[in-house]
Amino acid sequence: MTGQHVGYIRVSSIDQNTIRQLDGISLNKTFTEKLSGKDTKRPILHECLSYIRQGDTLHVHSIDRLARNAKDLLNLVEQILAKGATVSFNKNNLVFSPDSKDHMAKLQLTMLAAFAEFERELIRERQLEGIAIAKADGKYSGRRKVTDEVIEKAKARTKNGEPLSRVAKELNISRETLYKYGVRSALPFGNHVKD
Repeated sequence: MTGQHVGYIRVSSIDQNTIRQLDGISLNKTFTEKLSGKDTKRPILHECLSYIRQGDTLHVHSIDRLARNAKDLLNLVEQILAKGATVSFNKNNLVFSPDSKDHMAKLQLTMLAAFAEFERELIRERQLEGIAIAKADGKYSGRRKVTDEVIEKAKARTKNGEPLSRVAKELNISRETLYKYGVRSALPFGNHVKD
């Protein structure tokens, strides 16, 4: 009996795009999660793991979509294989099946996971160093929290005809952030006042 092809798609935040993950793969069921992969406490992941059965193939775009550290990755792959299912990491071109004794593939998986974890730690370290330097120079105040009050004020000002770019500048918020919160210019295209 041939099992189902199941997809697990994960992005870290609400506004990240899931379209490119598993594009072109025919799936019977897909589980999509918008949550950090810092640990395995993810409800959709657990739902997915409960769903898969013997003979199924779980498709994941890449190893970092399933887990962000080597230990969690190996534990999750072991859980999937113990259920008699296969796991395929499409971008990494790695497939693990319960009947395979491919020790080289397991070694490769461990090494890839370790390198990915190491790379994330380096990026985080560089970010923290950059923040420390900016703070020392008095140029860093952290990400500004956008309150409902600020958004309502921006909406009221643009509704009264103020250009969006001016409102964004005066409120010290990017135009992209205002767009994200539904703030739009009330002026017809081409009639904007020069800032």
